[in-house]
Amino acid sequence: HGEVAHGPHLWPRFALAFDLSTPRLQPAPQPPGAEMASMGYFNVDNGFLEAVVRGFRSGILTAADYANLQQCDTVDDMKLQLQGTDYGNFLQGEPSPLSTNTLALKCTQKLVEEFEHLRVQAVEPMATFMEYVTYGYMIDNLMLIITGALHDRDTNELMAKCHPLGMFEGLSAASIPNTAKDLYEMVLVETPIGPYFTDVLSLWRQPQVGERQPGVEDLDELNIEIIRNSLYKAYLEDFHDFVKTKCGGETAEIMGGILELEADRRAINITVNSFETELSKDDKFKLYPSIGQLHPEGTARLALCTDVDQVRAALDPYQDYRNVLVEAGAGEEKSVENSFFELEVQLNKDAFEQQFHYGLFWAYVKLREQEIRNIVWIAECISQDQRSQITQYVNIF
Repeated sequence: HGEVAHGPHLWPRFALAFDLSTPRLQPAPQPPGAEMASMGYFNVDNGFLEAVVRGFRSGILTAADYANLQQCDTVDDMKLQLQGTDYGNFLQGEPSPLSTNTLALKCTQKLVEEFEHLRVQAVEPMATFMEYVTYGYMIDNLMLIITGALHDRDTNELMAKCHPLGMFEGLSAASIPNTAKDLYEMVLVETPIGPYFTDVLSLWRQPQVGERQPGVEDLDELNIEIIRNSLYKAYLEDFHDFVKTKCGGETAEIMGGILELEADRRAINITVNSFETELSKDDKFKLYPSIGQLHPEGTARLALCTDVDQVRAALDPYQDYRNVLVEAGAGEEKSVENSFFELEVQLNKDAFEQQFHYGLFWAYVKLREQEIRNIVWIAECISQDQRSQITQYVNIF
């Protein structure tokens, strides 16, 4: 029954179903990008990598692991303790006494190896998504080199401190130019973050009357911070547009929320760090990303703030951020930072509760980074005999 004269043997049942005029048998219209998030399409290209990243995530340290690390007397004891976890023998061959810098370096190397293992197997659009993940590290590395050059630091020493995921050709030459325009033309024009830099140059092209032109004259400390925040603004907006328009579905929902949190964090940090600078209200507003819970009403209020109390008042309508500055003064940036780390960790953990989206890969990298920060914090407290501070890390699981 159900055979038709034309077409392959397996198709008639579907042909009949869709030929019927009953509305409930017609396929529902799909929103843009929804097919990517569906089980059938997603698993063909990405099912294996999703399984791999979930396996990696299962090896993230738990509260019990951290409790064991806190009992260690030395950093070398931590090495033995970590051998019983997913880190295994990653410190094998390292001489004693083990430094916290070596510990951080080796942990980061493990993360990079796992990320590259995923990246080389990715197909579009996930391959582009994985590239976007690295752009933030490229911006950080670039600003590290420029800031170090401003203080006459050795370029080789600075390159050794750069994050491996943010390396790009010509990075070491970023210490040579003296203006933002030269930096773009000599170093960044052919790099993935080059287009963001053109946004920076156009954003700060017109100087205010009677004021210097921020971001395009000499690379002094204020201009470097303006460039950093302008690059991040362009990057976050571009990445947000990519996940909304090119990915869609679950990826747009989950990554949209994660990127919006990062945008809000940057807006709050820009405001708090601008109190003792020459930045005007309009300058600050230029630096705020045009995405996030705070945009546009919250950022308009933040631009007017001149002290921490006013920032608290501006954030009060936003439940997620209401307590970020409650107990922290302007000089206590670490507690503000940790508040955002906790919010970020929760969003990244939530990403693993859903399937068929690319947000897993971002979430895994960021959870591993938080784990490395936790390990290094515990190691520093042990090596400096500051055990009263040892529990001030952000627990993940």
